Amino acid sequence: HTEIDTVGRTGDRRSDFDAVYGNWAELRSRTESARDGHSTAIAAGDPAVHAALRHAETDPAGLSDAEYVALLGADGADLDALAALADAVRRDVNGDDVTYVVNRNINFTNVCYTGCRFCAFAQRRTDADAFTLSMQQVGDRVDEAWAGGATEICMQGGIHPDLPGTAYLDLAREVKSRRPDIHLHAFSPMEVVNGAARTGLSYRDFLIAAKEAGVDSLPGTAAEILDDEVRWVLTKGKLPAAAWLEIVRTAHEVGLPTTSTMMYGHVDTPAHWVAHLRTLAALQDQTGGFREFVLLPFVHHNSPIYLAGVARPGPTNRENRAVHAVARLLLHGRIDNVQTSWVKLGDAGTQAMLQGGANDLGGTLMEETISRMAGSGNGSLKTIAELEAMAAGIGRPARQRTTEYGTPSAERMATARTDAGRAALTLKLV
Repeated sequence: HTEIDTVGRTGDRRSDFDAVYGNWAELRSRTESARDGHSTAIAAGDPAVHAALRHAETDPAGLSDAEYVALLGADGADLDALAALADAVRRDVNGDDVTYVVNRNINFTNVCYTGCRFCAFAQRRTDADAFTLSMQQVGDRVDEAWAGGATEICMQGGIHPDLPGTAYLDLAREVKSRRPDIHLHAFSPMEVVNGAARTGLSYRDFLIAAKEAGVDSLPGTAAEILDDEVRWVLTKGKLPAAAWLEIVRTAHEVGLPTTSTMMYGHVDTPAHWVAHLRTLAALQDQTGGFREFVLLPFVHHNSPIYLAGVARPGPTNRENRAVHAVARLLLHGRIDNVQTSWVKLGDAGTQAMLQGGANDLGGTLMEETISRMAGSGNGSLKTIAELEAMAAGIGRPARQRTTEYGTPSAERMATARTDAGRAALTLKLV
């Protein structure tokens, strides 16, 4: 696990690559446009883009689908104008602070038999890169995170066939038994489906049990693109869009806020991105339970669907800028915080997104396995100094936050900045 986290995996695919994912030839025939090199850019100066920009100046969240799709094609000076407009909206909502949280990821297992075609994280039990942490190892990571000044644990794992549904509740109790005051941000909607099925509980009852065990909020991952045709290609339909929405809606109703996410740049189109954002906006109107929107550019290098020649190699830099900007506009008045991923975009790419609508850097992470196994080369942790340097590099102040976007206690902030805290933050496990 340490080597996977720090130097990457030993191979570019799991051992059952040719059997578990389905008929690649059929998928290629259904997704030819994803691999044909077609650009989503619209020529600079296009009247539709200019008209959409003018409309967005007065009503950022009030454009039509066609207008948002046009903005997603902005290029050249039009793209710069779109980014500047999104940046101005961000400034009005969030001010100039670039926020971040001191947190630790704990991926407790990467053994997973679901067979999602985009995922390079999942391994079979017998694969060389497979791992499952013991409860003691999970707890020790919580203690180390606390020693580093962390205020949050983010915990997710593969769908391991040998783990009972109660394992999720046991993991939550272990985290809280070690550090009762740390915020536990844990278990994706797919894990909720698995836990509920294995325990025989309804989604609602399982979420209530998770909350009682110590879960404070849920990551809105496993959303990918909330379109069932795209989801079938990406995941074999493991979690229909309606099920994802039902679980997230129910989490909000029982008092568990969530993040919202979108993974883009694989077999999708700008129209899918707009529809996905519309769906999130509609749910937020109903529940108010989304705390932030997290954009996740597809990391292709070790992804099965890319290696099989079906998906394209992630979004372009132009698309990244346009998607972050349009997300800020379309979600304006609904979801205030737009997070960009330094793991997936690197320092320069992250800074560009912060100048085009995003206001949040995410977290220190301390260990990051999912993107690393997909082939990301941007590291598995960032120190406070490194995160603050990214903000300073674009002339913006940085502010440490809690998961809820509040201010951490003086003790937590001081601990993260002591020599011992900095050492704990960068600890490499053996």
